Amino acid sequence: MLLAIDIGNTNITLGLWDGREWRLQWRLRTIHDQTVDEYGIYLKMLLREVNLAEALDRVILSSVVPTLTTTFAAVCERYLQLTPFIVRPEQTTGIRVETENPAEVGADRVVNAVAAYHKYGGPTIIIDMGTATTLDFISAEGALLGVIIVPGMKLAAEALADHAAQLSHVALEAPPTVLGRNTTQAFQSGLVYGYAALVEGLVARLRTEMNAPQAYVVGTGGLIRLIHPHTEVIDQIDPWLTLSGLRLISEWAAA
Repeated sequence: MLLAIDIGNTNITLGLWDGREWRLQWRLRTIHDQTVDEYGIYLKMLLREVNLAEALDRVILSSVVPTLTTTFAAVCERYLQLTPFIVRPEQTTGIRVETENPAEVGADRVVNAVAAYHKYGGPTIIIDMGTATTLDFISAEGALLGVIIVPGMKLAAEALADHAAQLSHVALEAPPTVLGRNTTQAFQSGLVYGYAALVEGLVARLRTEMNAPQAYVVGTGGLIRLIHPHTEVIDQIDPWLTLSGLRLISEWAAA
């Protein structure tokens, strides 16, 4: 059985693959200063609850938090007695990275590209809404050609609330109308409808620039469901896209 782990700046996503299907998936909050033992005990508790720890024989790990890459590698060694396969951009993953400097592309971008191309073909645009909102473009030939990075919705909300004296933190949800009738609604409208419009505009520009008017659009990430009801540009929501990519890379690495 495979344990797939993706470490992001806000969330850590984990999944158990039994060779046919995902048995369980978890999304945990990233705690940057958690120790090896703290994460190890937590992971063992999760696995003990489902009585699957003994069935594990492989672990694959992607991470955009270097300190936690080291932490989780030690967790796997110490608590699971398994050495994780750590995804790096320069490895053979089934996708070509054709940016100016492939080494600087985040592992999560590569993993998502692998999954999207395998599941949906190309050209494909991946919208990933997490700590950052990113758009990746995958060519018809299966190459990751580039990425757009925008501050994430939650990060933008926190920054504005922290720096504007008359604004406070609001729930991340759509208000009843685009035009806010009070301060809370105005803030929510700018976030939800504003990010929906941002995504629509960037997708349109990418399709034009890449001469790919029919590029398939896949949405993923913890915040994608906030904007999905308010835009028609997203063809498919795939909340566990990253885990799918990790599974594919692990199978190719083991072959």
